[in-house]
Amino acid sequence: MAQFKSDFLNVLDQRGFIHQGSDLEGLDALAAKEIVTGYVGYDATATSIHIGNLITVTLLYWLQETGHRPISLMGGGTSMVGDPSFRDDQRQLLSVEKINTNIESIKRVYSRILRYGDGPTDAIMVNNADWLLKLNYVEFLRDVGRYFSVNRMLSFDSVKLRLDREQSLSFLEFNYMIMQGYDFVELNRRYGTVLQMGGSDQWGNIINGVELSHRMGGAQLYALTTPLLTTSSGQKMGKTANGAVWLNGDLFSPYDFWQYFRNTEDADVEKWLKIFTRLPLDEIARIAALGGSEINEAKKILATEITAIVHGREAAEQAAETARAFFESGTSSANLPTTTIDRGPNEEWQLGRTTAAIIVASGLVSSGSEARRKIEEGAVRINDRLISDPKEIVFWQDLYEDTGAFKVQLGKKKVVLVRPV
Repeated sequence: MAQFKSDFLNVLDQRGFIHQGSDLEGLDALAAKEIVTGYVGYDATATSIHIGNLITVTLLYWLQETGHRPISLMGGGTSMVGDPSFRDDQRQLLSVEKINTNIESIKRVYSRILRYGDGPTDAIMVNNADWLLKLNYVEFLRDVGRYFSVNRMLSFDSVKLRLDREQSLSFLEFNYMIMQGYDFVELNRRYGTVLQMGGSDQWGNIINGVELSHRMGGAQLYALTTPLLTTSSGQKMGKTANGAVWLNGDLFSPYDFWQYFRNTEDADVEKWLKIFTRLPLDEIARIAALGGSEINEAKKILATEITAIVHGREAAEQAAETARAFFESGTSSANLPTTTIDRGPNEEWQLGRTTAAIIVASGLVSSGSEARRKIEEGAVRINDRLISDPKEIVFWQDLYEDTGAFKVQLGKKKVVLVRPV
């Protein structure tokens, strides 16, 4: 394990954040003697960022905690183009109004993790639309585009893999890396930003900014990336059967978020504690040393600490208590994730709905065919009763009195309340 002079790089190194850096020795020396301003960029292509982004938001947190200034850059301009990195097709083009709506929604997560304000180490949120949308195209090509080599751009993995698969890469997308490189130069001019951080898949885009500043006679800039988040079994972290693990509670409930980390593989507990929580390293070592059945207690601590950071301590403790009440005490809880199902005007729906319809309404499966398959596998319970017939009617009169809903359980740990409307 490397020994750095700065608290910032020491913390990142000890917690497993560092994958690649353009000049770690130079960055370390700078961070040891003065306040460093660093940023991470996020495109507003959805109303929330996901768990894969949490590692880079946490980078900004530790940058601030070790005495430096973080910038969360919102891609109001770059979101209009879309990052082609490691994608099979072009992103859907979004309107300015939709992008701004997404940015406002995403802000809620950052405000829980970073401290914003006007102080020397307070975080600031910046939108690259402020300069990208004002650029004159011909002048931009002359002043910035001339420093980019198409040959080199084609060699980046994010582009090369797309072309190797003979999948279209539009000229619009090809411009993305130029825009991101220019962002770094512009942030240095406006805010003295010298560090850009991101995931390992962003290395080429970040290095473009470092080199662009050099070629334009600007300041020495630095790049730092984190490892790709994968589980010990080799799975990409942040995906579930029903999609991404979003950080906004309206897309992925605090309870589901807590359960996601409660189900962490044993071998990943220490790694996720170091990366995602703020617990001291000696406390993490103690928790990670738990073996046997006690490893489940370590997973509960992991789940509660991360959920508290993203959703607040109250929501985290409520999620933990809901899980304890259901899985350990066997009681129903109104705090479980809840969806709705239409009672409907149809005559055949007056008494109830089929088991398959209720399971689909729960969101635990994506289709009626998947519901039938799970029933055949013996993986579904409704109101604690094992279901064997997808056409069986579950009557409205069987709703739990305390919740006014059906309790749908898939496997051992996925539970949702389905309430008729």
